[in-house]
Amino acid sequence: MSETTVSMTSVAKRKKRSLSRQLLNWLGSMTLAITLLVVLGLASVIGTILEQNLPYNTYLMKFGPFWFEVFDALRLYDVYSAGWFIVILVFLVLSTTICVWRNAPTMLRDIRNFRTGVQEKSLRGFKHSAEWTSAKTPEDLVGQVQATLSQIGYRSQVKQEGDHLLVAAKKGGLNRWGYILTHVGLVVILIGGLMDSKVRLHLKHLFGDLVIETRDLPVSQIGPESRVGVENSSFRGNVNIPEGLQADVVFLNLRDGYVVQELPFDIRVNQFRIEYYDTGAPKAYESDLTIIDHDTGESFDYTIGVNYPLFYRGYGIYQSSYSDGGSKLNLKAWHLDGQVGSVEEIQSAVFQTVPFVFQGEQFQLEFLDFQPLNINQVEGENGEIEQRDFGPSIVFNLRDETGQAIEYENYMLPVLMNGYHYFLSGIRTQIGGPQQFLFIPADRNGKIDTFMSLMAKLHDEQVVKRVAGELLAAMQVGQGNPISADQVSDTARESIVKLVRTFVNDGFAAVEADIRESFSQHANMSLAQQEQVVQASLRVLQTVISRIFDEVLMEQGFEEQVEDDLRFLEEALIAISVIPLYRSPIYLQLTDFEHIQASGLQIAKSPGKPVVYFGSIMMTIGIFMLFYIHYRRQWVWLRREEQGSRVLLAGMDGRNNMDFDREFVALKKALRRTSGLLETEQKMS
Repeated sequence: MSETTVSMTSVAKRKKRSLSRQLLNWLGSMTLAITLLVVLGLASVIGTILEQNLPYNTYLMKFGPFWFEVFDALRLYDVYSAGWFIVILVFLVLSTTICVWRNAPTMLRDIRNFRTGVQEKSLRGFKHSAEWTSAKTPEDLVGQVQATLSQIGYRSQVKQEGDHLLVAAKKGGLNRWGYILTHVGLVVILIGGLMDSKVRLHLKHLFGDLVIETRDLPVSQIGPESRVGVENSSFRGNVNIPEGLQADVVFLNLRDGYVVQELPFDIRVNQFRIEYYDTGAPKAYESDLTIIDHDTGESFDYTIGVNYPLFYRGYGIYQSSYSDGGSKLNLKAWHLDGQVGSVEEIQSAVFQTVPFVFQGEQFQLEFLDFQPLNINQVEGENGEIEQRDFGPSIVFNLRDETGQAIEYENYMLPVLMNGYHYFLSGIRTQIGGPQQFLFIPADRNGKIDTFMSLMAKLHDEQVVKRVAGELLAAMQVGQGNPISADQVSDTARESIVKLVRTFVNDGFAAVEADIRESFSQHANMSLAQQEQVVQASLRVLQTVISRIFDEVLMEQGFEEQVEDDLRFLEEALIAISVIPLYRSPIYLQLTDFEHIQASGLQIAKSPGKPVVYFGSIMMTIGIFMLFYIHYRRQWVWLRREEQGSRVLLAGMDGRNNMDFDREFVALKKALRRTSGLLETEQKMS
């Protein structure tokens, strides 16, 4: 019974050793290493193509809900910190380390070993071998052979045994060191990458020591559970600092939110400067900074720019971007409904919110951005595409009481389009959706006032009723029936007022639809008669609007219309007809601004960077050794004979390239020449 137990224990131990050996062989296999490298390479390509660590809303707008969820499940928005990516790195480190651990000792022994135990028979079987006889003894030849080998870079060792001498030579031992350096360099690079990864932050979040903040809060309101102290040894984050302000934190994007990384110093942005190309693209930008150390209180000034960072206390401060820093805005809010044409002054700033009530409904204006330049490609007068600056613009959201928001982009100055100047207002009803534009024509003075005055009068039914009476009275005079405007019937006036009301509320299409709908009460009217009524009604509408426009011009001191006014009226009617689709009770006009810029800084602490650099140098040197240094061996077997010696030359190169073929032939000729050898037989393949 005891022997059986011992036997079973022995078998179990052998199986355990066998499984361990199989696992070790698998981890150190070339197949696993190559597979991991390929997957790692593909992941790196994805991380390069897909911009990393952007806000999740950006990815949602770009890819849509379905692919957003797929890419999020694969953690492609932060590839280099994804769990599967870290696992691949760890396995690749293990695989490469095991590979070096298993093969390096053998290679080092091979470098030191001259292989003097080789057999004569095996040398004759080499692809590169030659044999001949010489009148000299082996003792006379050995010195000449070693000298010849030394001239072409070989180190040699002589072994004497019985009736023969063996000269074993080798060179290119650094090739084997290249293998070791390449693999060790890869391990060092991977370790450096792990040192700079977000593994620690993800682990802290996993164990509940760190809470990811998803709300848009001021820094002062972010609690300690979402902050990372200065003891964090590795991170890369971003912060936007407006001119004249300072910060001592950066924001680290994690999953669908962020955490706050504290810094041991303050960064104050004194001034931000930017240069543009003619196309409007940024050419260069830089920031004048002041660094104030928390520990010492010392401060110093430094200017950083793109590719010109500041390194301080192990932190790298890079100029990465720019944005608006809260520019101050002066605006006019023109009413498009209710008291149309009335205007209110608004003073605000980018990133501020202005609530207001309109006809009992709650709204708020959320100012998102300001752009001093807007270079766009437009078609010039000669039909060629040219670059044109549309001038300053503001971007804001109009949010109603249900929380629904529409994005608007309003330009400060009138823009020349298709031969006329317009105030442009872009509308975007969906995040990432297409942008549509409202074109409001500018008046003779390049202002919006004439359009708003015309809008106000068209919405004033008393004005419309008065002008309608004057028009109808003039028509009666033309028919030989002179009457005053006061004598025109209210029914006739109201019919015209209704036309104007329908037009300003719903546009020309609604006017025509209402007229045609009224034909249902007159079944006897032919199609030709119906068309005549439609055209007559539209002419009356246009005449009333034209008369009202004349009044607007007279109020501005212009006695009569000119050609430009006709174009203005035409464009104004088009704009008025689409204002019901504008979906805003007001039109915001930017009148003045104070531009404040914010410098976008990326701040990183990368202890693994020098490690990666060191590993890269090792790997580069190792690859150079592997590719450009050849590990070669030569053997010269000198056997004593009655009339001299028989010489057997054999060589090997692991790559079997043509360069070694030439070297072997040259070596054979050199040995024959220096030794006075007489070849009797030779084998060379």
